Amino acid sequence: MSHSRDSIDDMIEKASAGKLSRRQFSQLLAATGVSVMTVPAFARPAAADEEQAFYFTWNGYDIPELLGEYHEKHGVYPDTAPYASSNEGLLKVRAGFVVDVLHPCNANAPNWVNAGVLQPLDTSKLSHWDDVIPSMKSIAAVDGEHYFAAMDWGQTSVTYRTDLVDFPDGEETWGVLWDERYAGKIGMIGNEGDTWWCAAIYAGVPFDEIETEESIQKVASLLREQLPLVRMYTDDMTTMEQALAAGELVAAMTWNSSAVALKAEGVPVEFASPKEGALTWVCGAVISANAPHVDKAHDVIDSLLSPASGEFLIDVYGYGHSNIKSFERVSEERLAELGLSRNPDDVLGAGKYQIPTSDEFTSRIATLYEEILAGW
Repeated sequence: MSHSRDSIDDMIEKASAGKLSRRQFSQLLAATGVSVMTVPAFARPAAADEEQAFYFTWNGYDIPELLGEYHEKHGVYPDTAPYASSNEGLLKVRAGFVVDVLHPCNANAPNWVNAGVLQPLDTSKLSHWDDVIPSMKSIAAVDGEHYFAAMDWGQTSVTYRTDLVDFPDGEETWGVLWDERYAGKIGMIGNEGDTWWCAAIYAGVPFDEIETEESIQKVASLLREQLPLVRMYTDDMTTMEQALAAGELVAAMTWNSSAVALKAEGVPVEFASPKEGALTWVCGAVISANAPHVDKAHDVIDSLLSPASGEFLIDVYGYGHSNIKSFERVSEERLAELGLSRNPDDVLGAGKYQIPTSDEFTSRIATLYEEILAGW
């Protein structure tokens, strides 16, 4: 079957707009007989300023509060666009999307380095580099070169309604998301990037064994078992939060920020510290191999690493930050309220730290997860 140039362009447009998942885009391209590497470059957004750096990031990070130092230096903010997942970001960059700075997480960053889509950072151009938490500097470092500037970190756990949920033995547990008492009132993140790992924690799978066939089948079985209980799978945390606030959901897998936002609205929720352990992640900034504004890309990253940006992420989103000086700007009371500490390693060491995995594993669980959600 032949496919017109228009149909391929339409697929590219939909992928660029976030309307196709990584797998959907790849499957459609395969059906046309076109490989990802042969797809022409995505254009920059129509409103973009070609003279400024372009920051491709998660929704909620494309905001002035994190880019103040860049604005002070250049008089304008960098161009930004959100993506739905790190895999989507990698797919688009591989397909030729021209950006300067991206925002993957520690489990993905080494694969991005291996894929050849990044260039090393020049840390001498980062005025805040010396204040980055030492344990975070080595993420995705290769032969002494740094490709990843850790920025935000936090946990994936269960946000639950304290007035609608009880734990039989009094201990918070991932098991609440498999509790038949709450059938139809459970929410789950709609991508495998978090969900697979959290299910692995509940299944008792050690992360250093997560790629074994036995572990894969164990997690897949657990997710299939859970399927009839789940009301919604979504990556839109606003939708999840609204459902929790309304009582439509009583427990949901979320990031730190959801519990912080709901508490600020007076909703009776807690962010669980499961007895099995929460999932801990670190995300950061990288520079694309084809970045047209390398110096300004470093300015974007330096702004993201600033204590002011860190204060915002801590106080408003409830996430940790890589700049140790950020914690000096937040009161002890607020840090305690958020479950954070002036010594970030206290929190980082308490969870289950997500680790890099092979491309083959990433692709396989993405496929498996979609099959599970389809009822296969």
